[in-house]
Amino acid sequence: MRAALVIIGGGPAGMGAALEAHRLGVREIIIIERDLSLGGILQQCIHNGFGLHLFGEELTGGEYAQRFIDQLQAAGIHVLTDTMVLSVESGLVRAVNTAGVMEIQAGAIILAMGCRERTRGAINIPGARPAGIYTAGAAQRLLNIEGFLPGKRAVILGSGDIGLIMARRLTLEGAKVLAVAELMPWSNGLARNIAQCLNDFDIPLLLSHTVVGIHGGKRLQGVTLARVDDKFLPLAGSEFCVPCDLLLLSVGLVPENELSRKLGIEIDPVTNGPLVDQNLHTSLTGIFACGNVVHVHDLVDFVTLESRRAAAGAAAWLQNPRPRQTITVNPGKNISYVVPQRLSLPAEEDVTFLFRVKKPLNKATFTVSNRGVELHRGKRLVALPAEMVELKLPAGKIPASGEITIDCRGEER
Repeated sequence: MRAALVIIGGGPAGMGAALEAHRLGVREIIIIERDLSLGGILQQCIHNGFGLHLFGEELTGGEYAQRFIDQLQAAGIHVLTDTMVLSVESGLVRAVNTAGVMEIQAGAIILAMGCRERTRGAINIPGARPAGIYTAGAAQRLLNIEGFLPGKRAVILGSGDIGLIMARRLTLEGAKVLAVAELMPWSNGLARNIAQCLNDFDIPLLLSHTVVGIHGGKRLQGVTLARVDDKFLPLAGSEFCVPCDLLLLSVGLVPENELSRKLGIEIDPVTNGPLVDQNLHTSLTGIFACGNVVHVHDLVDFVTLESRRAAAGAAAWLQNPRPRQTITVNPGKNISYVVPQRLSLPAEEDVTFLFRVKKPLNKATFTVSNRGVELHRGKRLVALPAEMVELKLPAGKIPASGEITIDCRGEER
């Protein structure tokens, strides 16, 4: 089997990339999705808030996904669901489903595998291993798709957006959310989710707190919380026990890059996603990446917009697969990471940098410089680690050599 473009992953990134590539004239597109249906995580997101940037209206996750599924069907784009990619080698994609093993020779490949949740094992919580401990996303699937309420009295560790949304969801289903504990001195969720999911339901947010003990035999009976110091170590004497039968973990997301690592693609140690240029081209020629597999986004609208850039890059590369000369983009003062991490030259269009600050800042000023010379500047009244910052560098200011560094300065909140 042959295809001009193979897209691995049928979530919002994969669907958006397929539709944009088709619009740009690419035919023979195949989407490979391991789940039984398209949509990715959107399938279990029954709350609204999706599509504000792209459609100018609030949609549920399912409604947002269905708009793209309908467009894929109308465009006649080939989709393989319930299919797992085993390997990729020299453009040859090997996959397996109930029909057997198949091989697809691809002209270009877009990686759109999304991300997964960090688990209890990743954060080393001490204590017993009773039933009643879930990642927030697993509990969301149990409740929204399977129809099971996993507990009646809940504590949520971590203030990521899925955890905040689940605090509201559990409350609406009759459970009691006793507290949301956050290790950092600030929330890691969007401000709107703090307001709508915690404040509106009088759910306490305990900043600089973590779980230091888990109690119970076959079933969770309670957790011990403690305040932490500026080095994130529990403070002796600050411990207190909270009786509960449900602990949800919302402690971060990890891009799903086992396949990328197997391919030998260069990985950013901060984002845990592929190093990409402004066209979302990875370090391997002809392989692109977009969405949460590159870095974790705040909103699905941003994932779709990024997927369109990856599709445009893949379509251009299929027409003209030329060698690339690149320059490096570095995160500077108060910046945790920057995407893209390199720029391919010549850069004929404006480049949009996406990045996060390391700590909350007021009156933040962002500077883009080359060898100590400022190229561009942007400002923001408030910059938060939970909210991705976007900064556009005009094409005329992109240097022909050297490195680019992005810095941030501001007043600490």
